[in-house]
Amino acid sequence: MSDQDHPERDDRVLAGEYALGLLPAEEAAAFEARLREEPDLRALYAAWAEDLAGMTDGIAPVTPPDSVLAGIESRLFKPARPPRYRGLWLAGLAGAAAAVAAVVLVAMLLPGVLDPGPAAPEDPPLVADVAAEDRSLVVRAAYDGTDHTLFVEREAGAAPPGRALELWLIAGDGAPVSLGVLPEQRQAKLPVGPQMREDLAGGVLAISEEPPGGSPTGAPTGEVLATGQITNT
Repeated sequence: MSDQDHPERDDRVLAGEYALGLLPAEEAAAFEARLREEPDLRALYAAWAEDLAGMTDGIAPVTPPDSVLAGIESRLFKPARPPRYRGLWLAGLAGAAAAVAAVVLVAMLLPGVLDPGPAAPEDPPLVADVAAEDRSLVVRAAYDGTDHTLFVEREAGAAPPGRALELWLIAGDGAPVSLGVLPEQRQAKLPVGPQMREDLAGGVLAISEEPPGGSPTGAPTGEVLATGQITNT
């Protein structure tokens, strides 16, 4: 039985990969084009985004004490023991391995602890300051022409409770086109599809508040919170 016999199954996989940011830029652009035309696909993506967002709801932020790093370093870099202390040395090594495993686990569950996030492009050809009138929401955007991504950094504000922030591109008199849902992290990179790249110069970026996972219609459904003109650097 071929995969074509199960298009709905394939779409679930595609929606999950898109929600996790695993699709290459061209495949992501093709998926975004389908999102604008296919309500069922938008519903699959929204379900994935809501499920993924809920995975960390029960995890409270934890700041490890300073003694944790000192303890790990002392266990990892202790001087070699004489053979008669081999048993104690092995016990110390096992403890160090457990400590390292704990750090890796924290990094997996709380990515912001060790992962500083994506870096802004050094010489972006296009930039935008997307802000509310009272500056309660400020998002700076910079286009990276090398990998065709839009670097975004949220400097102020957040989504209303139970809602998500979605970024839109408006070119001329055209309808808004979604660039994606902004993650909870302050910094992110969003893929820019081939159809959108030519529309960036001179366009406008806007942010609306939407249901978790983004607009179910392919167009803004909530209040537009911030806008910003895209300019050449």
